[in-house]
Amino acid sequence: MIIDSHQHFWNPARGDHDWMPKGDPVLDRVYGPQDLVGHLVQNQIDGTVLVQAAATVHETEYMLGLADASDFVKGVVGWVDFESPSDRRHLERLAQHPKFKGVRPMIQDIPDPDWMLRADVAWGFAALADLNLTLDALGHPRHMANFLTLLKRHPDLRVVLDHCLKPEIRNPDQFAFWAEGMSRLAGETGAVVKFSALVTEDGPDWSVERLHPYVDHILKEFGPQRIMWGSDWPVVRLRCEYDAWFRAARHLTARLSLPDQWRIYGGTAVAFYNL
Repeated sequence: MIIDSHQHFWNPARGDHDWMPKGDPVLDRVYGPQDLVGHLVQNQIDGTVLVQAAATVHETEYMLGLADASDFVKGVVGWVDFESPSDRRHLERLAQHPKFKGVRPMIQDIPDPDWMLRADVAWGFAALADLNLTLDALGHPRHMANFLTLLKRHPDLRVVLDHCLKPEIRNPDQFAFWAEGMSRLAGETGAVVKFSALVTEDGPDWSVERLHPYVDHILKEFGPQRIMWGSDWPVVRLRCEYDAWFRAARHLTARLSLPDQWRIYGGTAVAFYNL
């Protein structure tokens, strides 16, 4: 089974995608199952994990409706308000849906980098562990130290680091800082990592050669059993189409054994999200 562990659907008319640049020719349009299914068939991808892109419970409900109508959507990662402890009721309710797998607070967009360590949001991370739900950790290299602290506070929490925590590929001087932080997260926690969105962290002239050191580092530190591939479609379209990123990813991992490739392109996601 091949799984795309990270894709999105959205309708800007819903009005809850605050991050989306208005009028952007790539992003500011409707993306639904009918727009993705052809890419999945062409690349022989069996299923996906649909991930939130708006900070509302309403969007989570919207995604679960799309998942109910789309056999290829195997899991949904939603959102609840960590600043509202009463939202535990939403977690408990949503956890009854067979395709609801966890949540993703949009930490990368929160001005305070220490937000995740605040006492008033700690209930949310504890609740995820209690309910056997997952956390998609969305952040930047500046968040690595705090993620390390958070994961040590909640050792039973299942965590995946989205997009390799967005290394600054356009600024190679930052490689050592990113690499050291990722090594600590790999060695001192049980987190897994999403091999996704690297092309968008490179420039418009992105190349497989420039991505190689970053992929080689996560392979060395996490191992294939703790890495899952994701398209980050349709955001990936800022740099290339779905098929081009999938081909590039396969090239970047071509030296691995077939069992290890199977883990990256399916096995790790199936195990982590209980698909």
